[in-house]
Amino acid sequence: MNQIKLIPTIYLYKGKAVDEGGATLLGDGDAVRIALCFDSNGADEILIYDISSTDREHEANISTIINIADNVDIPMLVGGNVKRLEDVKKYIYTGAKKAILSLKNNQELIKEASERFGSENISILLDTDIEKLSCNKGLYSLVISDKVIATDDKVLLTNCNDVYNLTPDNSLYGVSSDIFNENFDFMELKHKLKESGLAVNTFETDMKFSDFKTNSDGMIPVIVQDYETSQVLMLAYMNEEAFNLTIKTGRMTYFSRSRNELWVKGETSGHYQFVKELSMDCDLDTMLAKVRQIGVPCHTGADTCFFNNLVKKEYDNTNPIKVFEDVYKVILDRKKNPKEGSYTNYLFDKGIDKILKKVGEEATEIVIAAKNPDPQEVKYEISDFLYHVMVLMAEKGVTWKEITKELSRR
Repeated sequence: MNQIKLIPTIYLYKGKAVDEGGATLLGDGDAVRIALCFDSNGADEILIYDISSTDREHEANISTIINIADNVDIPMLVGGNVKRLEDVKKYIYTGAKKAILSLKNNQELIKEASERFGSENISILLDTDIEKLSCNKGLYSLVISDKVIATDDKVLLTNCNDVYNLTPDNSLYGVSSDIFNENFDFMELKHKLKESGLAVNTFETDMKFSDFKTNSDGMIPVIVQDYETSQVLMLAYMNEEAFNLTIKTGRMTYFSRSRNELWVKGETSGHYQFVKELSMDCDLDTMLAKVRQIGVPCHTGADTCFFNNLVKKEYDNTNPIKVFEDVYKVILDRKKNPKEGSYTNYLFDKGIDKILKKVGEEATEIVIAAKNPDPQEVKYEISDFLYHVMVLMAEKGVTWKEITKELSRR
């Protein structure tokens, strides 16, 4: 059965989230925050419209779309301002799953974009009267999936007025609606659609709670870990009801032994934990939960509950990405809080041309060192190069998270 996707829409104007007409900011206009809410609350994809009429507005929107891609895990469909092939490339390079071209665009441009970037990465926006789809009849904007132009392929219905009464339809790719705001509970809607016989993307567990080895209270301990950093955040307990609610809602739900009640993490503090992955250990008596943590996990305000040191022996803690992050943080601190005699501050004071000159010089040093049979010299020169690259990153506001995410996309 065709799985129907729930896809909220973000309209961007000058890099900010606005209403469909582009005249009014949505809240504070923070599109990244809104996209994160969509992701956390169970949306399947995000449809992003670039509302721009000038190159400056267009570039501001592109920058925001890249920031969204760097912060959310669900795919993006991006369109709105395609005048030339370069615009299609910009949308795809933001990390978008598909670039959307209007049928009003030059047909030759649609063909060229499909040949250049692959038709699977192109969608077509058009207006038509669709009666066979299970939403209110009328004139809707559609996105044709997988084909350059194919009237018999799946469609994304973007103005669906009654998302609660959809019926199975193999021609339907997904729906978007005005009711899909940042606080909308997509998981709740999915379960209602699932009950009516539609295929939707919900959490499905390979094991039942009865398969687990519980303690004398009928519970299992849950070790909670940040899904990006792997930092251990906390430990809590689940009974069967808490487990079932976690699977259903996608929000970590526990059983409080002290209060003797169910406990949705973040319900009072706003520091929710959204499920990314659940697994059991070899004895089936302990769960590992990888989550997106909103805010901090600990009631003390700490970023982990495990901060009371007992014993510590010095060890090599040179995890590559942690080293990069730590050095980058020092460079950012020098930029924010200049220190007299600091070489880093000397570079920032001299400006971008000096930084670029040093990056170029260090790259050349790597080439020269590589001709030496001793690999030690290459190690030193690469270290110098990476330091100067990090100074350049700090100057341009580029983070290691953005770099690693871009590399993973490739």
